[in-house]
Amino acid sequence: MTKTRKASSLTGLITLLALMATSLVTHADSQAVETLKPMHGIAMHGDVKYPPNFSHFDYVNPEAPKGGHLKLSVVANGFDSFNPFAVRGVAAAGISTYVYDTLLVSSDDEPFSEYGLIAESIEVPEDRSYVIFNLRDEARFQDGTPITAKDVEFSFRILTTEGHLFYRSYYANIKSVSVENPHRVRFDFGEAKNLELPLIIGQMPILPAHYWEGREFEGNGLAIPVGSGPYRIESFDAGRSITFERVPDYWAKDIAVRKGRFNFDKITYEYYSDDTVALEAFKAGNFDFRQEFSAKNWATAYTGTPFENGSITKIAIEHHSPTGMQGFVFNTRKDMFKHPKVREALAYAFDFEWANRNLFFDQYTRTDSFFENSELASDGLPAGRTLEILEPFRDQLSPAVFNTEYTPPDTGKSQSLRDNLRQALKLLSEAGYSIRDGKMVENETGAPLAFEILLAQKSFERVVLPFTQNLKKLGIDVTVRLVDSNQYIRRVRSFDFDMITHSFRQSDSPGNEQRDYWHSSNVNKEGSGNIAGVNDPVIDQLVEMVIQAPDREELLHRVRALDYVLLHGHYVIPHWHVSKDRVAYWNQLERPGVTPKSGVDLNNWWITP
Repeated sequence: MTKTRKASSLTGLITLLALMATSLVTHADSQAVETLKPMHGIAMHGDVKYPPNFSHFDYVNPEAPKGGHLKLSVVANGFDSFNPFAVRGVAAAGISTYVYDTLLVSSDDEPFSEYGLIAESIEVPEDRSYVIFNLRDEARFQDGTPITAKDVEFSFRILTTEGHLFYRSYYANIKSVSVENPHRVRFDFGEAKNLELPLIIGQMPILPAHYWEGREFEGNGLAIPVGSGPYRIESFDAGRSITFERVPDYWAKDIAVRKGRFNFDKITYEYYSDDTVALEAFKAGNFDFRQEFSAKNWATAYTGTPFENGSITKIAIEHHSPTGMQGFVFNTRKDMFKHPKVREALAYAFDFEWANRNLFFDQYTRTDSFFENSELASDGLPAGRTLEILEPFRDQLSPAVFNTEYTPPDTGKSQSLRDNLRQALKLLSEAGYSIRDGKMVENETGAPLAFEILLAQKSFERVVLPFTQNLKKLGIDVTVRLVDSNQYIRRVRSFDFDMITHSFRQSDSPGNEQRDYWHSSNVNKEGSGNIAGVNDPVIDQLVEMVIQAPDREELLHRVRALDYVLLHGHYVIPHWHVSKDRVAYWNQLERPGVTPKSGVDLNNWWITP
């Protein structure tokens, strides 16, 4: 875990950084003054959809009434922190969304565009080698203190030095930050080709420097924070529930990016340790909205009087957002999973078709891309520009990348489970394994091939156990360990697992977050997103190429190239996906007539007076 810093160390660090900043030569002295036109928004590629002075996003109801108390559930073993930006602790639900504002806000009906929130305007040169944010005069923290450029600078420093490791990867190419006046802050980049940086800095939560002075960033526990967002924490029962109240004089309530959003007067999250109990509580009216992730529940459990009389609406709402990759993830730091043929072989023991038919009521489609449900996904064999990108790496890659279409093993019309297990045995033999006395062992050492699957959800046992039975037919012993959510988080953060089920979420515009997922620099950084332990120089280079893509068309080809290499690396046994949000809600809730491309966003809904 990240080493704890005392409050005095934090104060000293901030003072040192301030002294360093004052010693820098000003930009006006070091380079010619460049006149840039302030912009109300910025797109990753091309132009933004919404013009200056737009009134609201198309997918909200600007006349939505304010009021009501939204009650939600969380299935987890509680929380012990109100700081979602630190590695230590388990943060309460909703903090980052409701308590903190950001410089810019993304629109949900564009691939990747952002518009001003705390920042009234932004300035960027054509090469995007730096960005300037001009802050709104009216921007305030919830204690009335103005938000200034010093707070932006502080937020960047604290997040990238004491925050979650994600921020260090995400903002790795930022060279410097400088305060030009109380309402103007500039970020300079170490490389001019990282076109995404102005936008992802806009996603940074802005923290109050005055609040954190003298406090330990990772050790603030359940001290109620000061934020700048539409809600503040009203009350909480440690580890069991948290209630947010809408800030009546919220400084941004009339800004276009906030119109029609955050309409509930109060929002409460109640914690449940068991999903079955949570489902029954929803049906009894203890909370208002539920998104269902279990195919079995969706097919069989949403019945009874509230559904028959229309008190509860059950609906699957289609979305067009990348579903990413969910699957059994190998920890390739472990010796037994270092050989790619071992990983490839084990995939033949997972019978998706059987699971979909017998467990999931045929609701799912097999996933065969890390960027599923999007134009970013690879398909067939590399060709055209995508092949050109991969060609320089041919000698470093498996020939299969170029001559074998990736398809997860199936038990459809042409293949049976028996056939698949034979193929698994063949691959294991090629990897140096054989069966002795009924056990799969490594020929050279005699060590048995055995491992543990770590779970945090009991409902997933019905998926995992048939998989382990198939592996047992190969002489592979697998144990399934179910732990509570807090222990699960700790073990995953420290890479203390053999195999887990995990979902790599993706956006419609992949970029710097790919470094956190796949780059070798994060292999041994506890708390990083490199769950699988990917350590491949080709993937490192492809990740940087994705980040530096000059336009949308080139981004598509570079992402597909990365996808091909990840798939043929066999870091994951792919699961399944569905391109709909399965939701149920009590009828006092209403939603806008337009659902954005990204899917359901409850913060656009409201309660009927």
